[in-house]
Amino acid sequence: MTQPVQPSDFQKRALTLAQQRSAPAFLQTVRQQGLDEFGQIQWPGRKTEMWKYTTLRPVEAFANAEWPADDVAADGEQLASLPELDATRLVFVDGIFDGAASDELPDGVRLFSQADEAARVVLDQYLGKIAKDIDPSRRNLFAALNDAWLTDGVLVYVPKNATLEKPLYVVHLSTAQAAERVANQRLLVVLEQGASADLIEHYLSADDASASFVNTLTEIHVGDNARLSHTRLNLEHEASSHVGAVHINLQRSAVANGFTLAEGGELKRLDYQINHCGEGAELNLNGLYLGRHQQHVDYHTTIEHRVPNCTSQEVFRGIVGDRAKAVFNGRIHIHQDAQKTLAELNNRNLLTSNTAEVDTKPELEIYADDVRCAHGATISQLDETALYYLQSRGIELPQARMMLSYGFINEVLETLPHEGIRTALQKRLRQRFVEEI
Repeated sequence: MTQPVQPSDFQKRALTLAQQRSAPAFLQTVRQQGLDEFGQIQWPGRKTEMWKYTTLRPVEAFANAEWPADDVAADGEQLASLPELDATRLVFVDGIFDGAASDELPDGVRLFSQADEAARVVLDQYLGKIAKDIDPSRRNLFAALNDAWLTDGVLVYVPKNATLEKPLYVVHLSTAQAAERVANQRLLVVLEQGASADLIEHYLSADDASASFVNTLTEIHVGDNARLSHTRLNLEHEASSHVGAVHINLQRSAVANGFTLAEGGELKRLDYQINHCGEGAELNLNGLYLGRHQQHVDYHTTIEHRVPNCTSQEVFRGIVGDRAKAVFNGRIHIHQDAQKTLAELNNRNLLTSNTAEVDTKPELEIYADDVRCAHGATISQLDETALYYLQSRGIELPQARMMLSYGFINEVLETLPHEGIRTALQKRLRQRFVEEI
């Protein structure tokens, strides 16, 4: 007989929090499904393969958590420090939409709570469905939690052959409220046939931000011949805990270009799930992660090649120093019918101290016989020969170490499509490496 699941203290508290906030009636089905599922999933431990190298103790510390206050507002100085972009900016503060700090919503972009009848039809068709298009054994319980906590979110709908006029820049700011607060973020993007959109998600904290737990879920449908550019930046305070997921379905001849960067925190766990659902779909995903002090950052990516003639190119690089820890698990699954697949995965890591740790696990699971696939991972330290060469040219050792560290990731940084973001990140990271000298 199957033993009933014993929920953890955090699960019990999370279910209680779900009952404390109301949502529009048309979201109740998704919320109830999330409640039912979250309460029945065993809390992960070290024997759970998907969480083998990442402890959830930082999340368990929020067993007495509360929702943030409803009257928070964005700090003007913090917003002034954001990259300069010709984009439509939406600002959320501790999970709550700040209309005063946001631009006017363009056509096709709506808050769930303000959805008209047409938007509700799209929500009913896609919301919560893309994230469930996954092997049940690999289902992330935090996606179910996001459903259970769902009260609002952002819908981006681009109709057939249309283009979102400007990039959509969604900013999520964590502030210095009382400790043990939680926030929930939800984004649904639907690109119909031939549509295109440019999306940026930016998570950051106020300088005096206290400990917080943020749970995020982004679902994206890229229709036939549609084009998506998606950038995700996780630059929160190192006392924060963030569990996030991005789920993308690619239809026939769809193209998705993704860039993700994460600095470590108390806990930073980010999952990417991309499904090739139509022939000729193409994915390019580049990522960077950086950990220092005693931070933790964990990336899990899964690419499902279900149909023939699809392409995936995935490049992730990490720099880890001090006593920080990074985890990278990249899985490519080639189904039996996915002939003529081209899939490549490369993960390179640089350790800048003898006490830093990286656990990397690239996976290829192939059931088709006419494919071209490759994967590889490396973990190394700064090249002593290169350091000696720079020193022999009159460059001091600390400066040489900074130059080599920055050069290790700059190639990936250069793939960013937004000059304003690229410039801001290059400045931020150069300063970071100087501070670590």
